[in-house]
Amino acid sequence: MDISTVCVHGCGKRYDSTGAVAVPIFASATFAHPGVGRSTGFDYSRSLNPTREYLEHTVAALEGGAQAIAFSTGMAAVAALMELFSPGDHVVMSDDLYGGSYRLFLQISQKNGVKFSYGGTVDEINKEITPKTKAVFIETPTNPMMRVIDIAAVAQITRKHNILLIVDNTFLTPYFQRPLELGADITLHSGTKYLGGHNDTLAGLLVAKDEEVCERIRFIAKTTGASLSPFDSYLIIRGIKTLAVRMERQEESAMAIAQWLTGQRKVEAVHYIGLPTHAGYEISRRQASGFGGMISFAVDSEQTAVSILENVKIIQYAESLGGVESLITYPMLQTHADMPEDERNARGINAGLLRLSVGLESPDDLIGDLARAIDS
Repeated sequence: MDISTVCVHGCGKRYDSTGAVAVPIFASATFAHPGVGRSTGFDYSRSLNPTREYLEHTVAALEGGAQAIAFSTGMAAVAALMELFSPGDHVVMSDDLYGGSYRLFLQISQKNGVKFSYGGTVDEINKEITPKTKAVFIETPTNPMMRVIDIAAVAQITRKHNILLIVDNTFLTPYFQRPLELGADITLHSGTKYLGGHNDTLAGLLVAKDEEVCERIRFIAKTTGASLSPFDSYLIIRGIKTLAVRMERQEESAMAIAQWLTGQRKVEAVHYIGLPTHAGYEISRRQASGFGGMISFAVDSEQTAVSILENVKIIQYAESLGGVESLITYPMLQTHADMPEDERNARGINAGLLRLSVGLESPDDLIGDLARAIDS
């Protein structure tokens, strides 16, 4: 079955006999037992809820995983993921990483005894692996510099060392990229972003291809309690129904905007993986079926960056990404504010860098909005 059909029809499971086309919202904290030692399969919504189960089955089908586990936020999913590791364990992570993950790893997980080191390329990741290494955690494309890492090549390394490969697939979603098929063990999503797609709810998801790993994560979710609510589960289900058409349109618009940006005098660099000039273009073509709607670009000065942020009218200056509304973000002050300045600058996350999440508005209108703001 084509993935766009799975997006619309989900896992296909029915929970009542009314013929409802939309999955019902089961707003119940608890479920009655039909008898002693008997269960309907649902006991308490922290453990399992029918609406959340539908979402989890749907995302597992989209990613090709054994199970998906849904959390209240993307960071709740990352925090649960870190509970797979023990004091003394070592994790290699992308050297360009979402600031929230970076903050969690170095300020909370590291405090709890988990050690981290960076690797920006396949070779660098390989060199960082030690006998204590339990996992490699990568984003591809990375946030915010849009670097591309060869998932299959990293998977060869992790299989050799019998360690986990975890891929944050938020930017491309399973519609454009399926890391588990390329050798990854776990995929991570901030469901808040493209899966939900409407900037109206928070969610996180972990998908694993091994049943034992899935059960370990589900136990952590049940025990720590950051499960996704029934209503928010419904909103993510609703968003996924239009995932295919949104991703296609956002990619089309992003390509047009990226090409326009490359010709602007005040724009010094454009980081969009769909441009043939991008260093990771060929890897992207090999491991993904699309390039997505995320662009980062560097302008000539902090003054130009601030002018754009303060003068765009259609594009909104706000955190987050992946929704129907276009959003522009200043990583230095927003997503990566907690990263030390020298580390930000080493990665190119400086006063001239902006990140653009392309929405569903007319690309001509978005280009016009940027043109006016750049020249203000």
